[in-house]
This record gives sequence, C-alpha cells and structure tokens, in this order.
Amino acid sequence: MDAPALFAAGAATGLLAGLTTCAAVQLGLLAGAVRDAGRPSAPVAAFLTARLAAHTGLGAVLGVVGGAVQPGPRMRGALLALAAVALLLFALDLLGVRPVRRLLRRGTCDAPPPAKAGEPSCHAARSPDTTARPDGRAPSARRLRGGARRRPVVLGAATVLLPCGLTLSAELMAVASRSPVGGAAVMAGFVAGGAPVFGLVGAAQRGLRGRLTPLAVVALPAVAGWTLLSGLRLGGWVPAGGGGGAAAAAASAVRVDASGRQTVTIWALDRGYRPAVVTARAGVPTVLVLRTSGTRGHTRAFTIPSRDVDIVLPVSGETRVDLGSPGAGRLDFVCASGHFPGSITFR
Repeated sequence: MDAPALFAAGAATGLLAGLTTCAAVQLGLLAGAVRDAGRPSAPVAAFLTARLAAHTGLGAVLGVVGGAVQPGPRMRGALLALAAVALLLFALDLLGVRPVRRLLRRGTCDAPPPAKAGEPSCHAARSPDTTARPDGRAPSARRLRGGARRRPVVLGAATVLLPCGLTLSAELMAVASRSPVGGAAVMAGFVAGGAPVFGLVGAAQRGLRGRLTPLAVVALPAVAGWTLLSGLRLGGWVPAGGGGGAAAAAASAVRVDASGRQTVTIWALDRGYRPAVVTARAGVPTVLVLRTSGTRGHTRAFTIPSRDVDIVLPVSGETRVDLGSPGAGRLDFVCASGHFPGSITFR
C-alpha cells in the first residue's frame, strides 16, 4: 500500500477508536489539558497537535524497526492501570476534593480566584511580596503561566503511551509498511480520524464544569473502574474469566484427531469470543485455531498475557497457534484492549 492508502486505513481505524471505549483511556488526559481554560480552543489545538506529532513519530520508528519497540501485554496493562488512576483523580478534581485539586493544579496560575474565602489561590503568587525567586525578584505572570501552556502539549504527547486494541492494529499496520513514510502515514491518519471526537469533547469541557459536572463525576469513576479492570486482565494479574456460552458450543470447539493432536477452535466476533470458556485435555499436543468472518472490533487483537503473545487476526480467515502440550491449569486470553476476556481450562 502507498502512503495515501495507508493514511486512509489509519484514519478509518482512528475514527472507529474515537467512537468506542478505545478513546476513554485518553479522555482523562484531554480533560487535564483544557482544565481551567477560559476558551478551550487553544489547549485543544495544542493537545491534538502534540498527539499528532507523537503518533506520527512513533509510526515512522515502527516502520523502520518493526515491532521491537511495541510494548507487551503487561506493559500495556500497567499503562491502562495508570490511566484509570488519572481518570479517578480528574473525577475527584471536578468534585472539588481540595487535596486532589491542589495536587493537579500545582504550578499553574490560570485558574479563576476561589469562590470561598480562605481557599488557597495561586493568584496570590503573582505578588512580589508572597512569592520571590532566590535573587529576591518576583516571578513574572508569563513564567507562572508557562506550566499551564505546556500542559496540553505534554498530555497530548503522553497519549502515545496509552494504546488500546485499535491503536495496536494501527501500529501493526505501521510495522507492516516497512518504511518510515508508510508508518508515519498510518499513525497520522489514525490521529486525524479521531480528531473530530477529541475536538468535540475538548470543546465541551466548559459545560462539564457547570450543568454536566454531576454526570462527569459519575461517568469518570465508572470509566476508571472499567479501564483498571481491563488493564489487570491485560497484564494477567486477575483471572480473565469469560462470557461463557452454550455448553454444546464449548464442547464442539475441542476436537482430537487420530494422531492424538487436540484442536481448540474459537471464533473472534466483534463483541467477544465464542466460546469464551472452553475445557480441553491437558498434556496433549494442542493447536488453537482462531477464526474471523468480517470481524473489525477489538477482538482481532488477540492476547495471551501469560505467554506475552499478541496476535492480530485478519478480518476474515483462520490463524493457528501452537500451544505445545499444556499442563493442567487455566490459560487466559483477552483482546488487546482488555475488554473481552476468555479462558481455556486444561484438565
């Protein structure tokens, strides 16, 4: 594929990511970027520009060195857990919890004066009598606002550290391009495709501080909890479980041929795996067969955390994974975003 086609493919993936829970892990960073801004247009533009630069740079690197810099499931799980903590902190900030507010707003002075008497205000730091440099001179308002101006850039660039399943798909397209131009085109398209959603959310932040604040206070912890659970599943730190399925379907997924080789067949659907819970024989050579048919969701990025394995499935087709001869126990699997879990229990 040439660069324009790769850009278009990346844009389609980015638009889908922006319209799903894939964007939820990054919206906390966007909220922090536009926090306290009277007019969100400038910080949103800075956030999106930095996001574009970081992803385009990563795409170019992936196009050159392949998957060598691709973080594994455990690293991505840890990043999702950190993202959940960030979302929870922003929810507490909107709720007005003072210790959290002071923590998040340390070093910025673009917030309006506090409404309550006695509440600390960084505006007081603009007075030469209250805050002075070691040489005795008062810092300028420009220096005090510098951290606030840099914040959207830093947070926008940090989104590259919070990948989801669809981000992984775009990154693997960048790897497959085998060129810095092609890899950069894929990731630039990915950011461009999601930009309208991020722009609309950023522009709505002023409303969140008013009538929509109660909704945000409820929604952000819920998203944080879901993100944390996804990260723990992805890292293999909690049992992935699974959505179950009909017993007949689970039984028919396991076949043993005349040579004694066991085959476990699982379908990757847009909203999960079928069957998601399978029981198979332990101690025999086993092949996992993953099938897709028009699948375009997170489940195409298939992860086995305990083996540090990531597999991107085709939209339609069959992928075979040699599992060796597993001993008794449970092999958890999950989509690369941590949303859709499943397991194979060997007995």
